[in-house]
Amino acid sequence: MTDQTNSSSCCGGSGGACGSGATTDVQGIGVTTVYKVSGMTCGHCEGAVSKEISALDGVTSVTAVATTGEVTVTSATPLAEDAVRAAVDEAGYELVGQA
Repeated sequence: MTDQTNSSSCCGGSGGACGSGATTDVQGIGVTTVYKVSGMTCGHCEGAVSKEISALDGVTSVTAVATTGEVTVTSATPLAEDAVRAAVDEAGYELVGQA
């Protein structure tokens, strides 16, 4: 486990909680998964995380919300969590896990 404080964030910030869950999109467009990300505190943070996750193969939409630390990702097929983790790390934040 890593420290919940993320000093590399553009805005600072601290931890979150973890859980698990993924749902199939009701419109049959793909798989929607909600992740918890620690360290997001503003719109810039949301944009940085969204940009990196959006670059993953198969991702069709990403919505990051700094106030909740939740990132909702819709993709054609389920994503490997290690790929999402690497994208979030590249943005300078920490993937806590699925919400």
